[in-house]
Amino acid sequence: MNTTKATLALVSIISLAGAFAACGPSMATTTTGTETVKNGSAAAARLSKYSSVRLNPDLSALTENERKMIPLLIDAAKAMDEVFWGQAFGDRQALMESISDPATRRFADVNYGPWDRLDENHPFVSGYGKRPPGANYYPADMTKAEFEAEVAKGGSSRADSLKSLYTMIRRDPSGRLAAIPFSRFFAPQHERAARRLDEAAALADDPGLRNYLTLRAKALRTDDYQPSDFAWMDMKDNTLDVVIGPIETYEDELFGYKSAHETVVLIKDKDWSRRLARYAALLPTLQRGLPVAEEFKRESPGTNSDLNAYDIVYSSGEANTGAKTIAINLPNDEEVQLKKGARRLQLKNAMRLKFDRILVPIAEELLVTDQVKNVTFDSFFENVMFHEVALDSASRTRSMGTVRCGNPSRNATGRSKRGKPTSSASSWCASSVR
Repeated sequence: MNTTKATLALVSIISLAGAFAACGPSMATTTTGTETVKNGSAAAARLSKYSSVRLNPDLSALTENERKMIPLLIDAAKAMDEVFWGQAFGDRQALMESISDPATRRFADVNYGPWDRLDENHPFVSGYGKRPPGANYYPADMTKAEFEAEVAKGGSSRADSLKSLYTMIRRDPSGRLAAIPFSRFFAPQHERAARRLDEAAALADDPGLRNYLTLRAKALRTDDYQPSDFAWMDMKDNTLDVVIGPIETYEDELFGYKSAHETVVLIKDKDWSRRLARYAALLPTLQRGLPVAEEFKRESPGTNSDLNAYDIVYSSGEANTGAKTIAINLPNDEEVQLKKGARRLQLKNAMRLKFDRILVPIAEELLVTDQVKNVTFDSFFENVMFHEVALDSASRTRSMGTVRCGNPSRNATGRSKRGKPTSSASSWCASSVR
């Protein structure tokens, strides 16, 4: 089978609930009832919250080598999907074998576990209770107090490893909490993905993309992601792109420490991107001109930021959960942000699908007929785009330190599950729009 051609017909599932919340699916809790699924009709009803769609990315701008890279990147993405299952739930195979109803199995696959992500994580498979706030990052019997006590008494090195973005927490033979690096805990998947990235790098025509893929492969083997984040920011001329690895911390609702694996394989739409370039050039001026006191503008953001439009080819892991991503603002590393700025990726084909499948039907239901024509895709695209511009233009200072949009996992006063803010500081910040 020609995998490259097959990507033209990749089928994705988008949520039909809460797709347009600025910082996440805050409108997603539209279902009623909290019962677990007892038959196929209940599972089918839950599945109706989603719509299967063809992504149909435009591959016409890709070179022959770039087309050969896509199957390699997709295989790396599948390895990241396996890791995310381990982080979000645990043993996928055991869960699937325990479910006899095909619709329920499919719904479990969509949700990466037995909890409905669009219905406050209510369990829909009999035998499962409330979703653990720490997902599968921590031992099931670990309490928050126990973890905090271990951090307090462990010394700086041990505390850092326990709280690290890139470790799983398990018990050692004595029962004490132990931090295991992702590169070791998920060694087979990390190595598989790293090899595919190395193979893709060997095919890359663009030197910036080649360097990024090489450094990202190294990061999967070493858990040191910052060099590859810098390399990702330095890429400017590549048509093919990929966001891959442990990135966001929304899945860890216990502490917000642990990052989740994901992948988004992308193709840059250079025509649309040229239309957006002038807004990226204005970002430093926009930030300097914010109508706030100078003390709230003490940071000097990097000037290497860019704003581009892309088609999604394939997504996996955390990026493939719930209400799907339509824009990305990365990297999260604040040191990289201050030195290089950030990249805002507008996912045009995903936006178009949500516009056609969700916004237009809502408009037809709520607006008078002669006003529906004023609901346009360009306006929707620009609304999302300026949200991302605002993330890079806004910063504010509190007594506890700087709170920057675009990185809710590291806010000084809290973090935000997409659509579920836990503090006033995190309620207006998010690093991807869903």
